[in-house]
Amino acid sequence: MSNIKLHITNLNKSFSSKQILKDLNFQVSSGEFLSILGPSGCGKTTLLRILIGLEKADSGIIQKESVDITNLHPSKRGMGIVFQNYALFENMTVLQNVEYALLHNKDYKGKYTKDQVREIVEKTINDVGLSDHKNKRPTALSGGQQQRVAIARTLAMNPEIILFDEPMSALDVDTRLSLRSELKRIQKMYGNTMIYITHDQEEAFAMSDKIMVMNEGVIHQLDTPENIVKNPSDDFVKTFVLDNLQLKLDSLIKYVKEK
Repeated sequence: MSNIKLHITNLNKSFSSKQILKDLNFQVSSGEFLSILGPSGCGKTTLLRILIGLEKADSGIIQKESVDITNLHPSKRGMGIVFQNYALFENMTVLQNVEYALLHNKDYKGKYTKDQVREIVEKTINDVGLSDHKNKRPTALSGGQQQRVAIARTLAMNPEIILFDEPMSALDVDTRLSLRSELKRIQKMYGNTMIYITHDQEEAFAMSDKIMVMNEGVIHQLDTPENIVKNPSDDFVKTFVLDNLQLKLDSLIKYVKEK
């Protein structure tokens, strides 16, 4: 049985006359944590939106476990997404925010009883370490806690693949570091495949099984962090990834020493 969860073939996307994605081909293994790393405007977020079905590719095929999902509605793809801005309901508690999708999404409505929904939601909130905060509203939570609510809301839907669109870029250094560990722990617990968009080299190297380095709509290298360090595929990977990674690590070491 194939271990390939997602298989992308010849994916292209243009807006007006500008080609954003250029003939992308790659695979993601089941249970893998893949970071898509590249500068702003390189096509990362467009790719993510196409994978989940919020945007349509001009051409190409998206297969999940050998099934063509290219034209499926987002709700039929078995994927969840966590955005940078949390997108929480301010007038609802943590519990109500996580519960909302299971109670009101037409694809889940009627699938569970109210008691079953509550059980799923309570467990998920506990799994992300927010049980003590379940009756609070988002405004009473820190940025990191709000992002955990967004992650819990996605986990409660039980997606096979979770997509993250720069979820930590608005958080401070301490919160980012703790949330990284939290994400890896959650992935181990749930066994999801995770695809993580970032422009932060250090973040990608700290979290990923594999890293896909992109620039101007093209994949420059898709490999393990170790192999990228040992054998950068070209000058862009060496400059954007390795040189900048060293700068970020030096900065992080200085930050930790000063604390």
